[in-house]
Amino acid sequence: MSRNLNGTPARKTAGLGDIRVIIGGLIGIYGAILTVMGITGSVADRANLWTGIGLLAACGIFLLWDHVAPTYIDEPETVPEGATGEVTDQLG
Repeated sequence: MSRNLNGTPARKTAGLGDIRVIIGGLIGIYGAILTVMGITGSVADRANLWTGIGLLAACGIFLLWDHVAPTYIDEPETVPEGATGEVTDQLG
């Protein structure tokens, strides 16, 4: 296991694999599409504009949440060289 300069185990964040980033990205794409449709559409399409703005705000909240409180993944323990993982009988 790799260690930081102060000797504590190194931890990696989930990054793009975090579910908050995936959900936030999908909500953001859909929100951008609805916002553009609401801006370019008629007055009757203003519901698309407000829904799109709300989805973009939700996207921002998800991505901010991931930035403020990231999910950490501990590195797995490494097996020393020469270890086979077999259990041996130490009594006899």
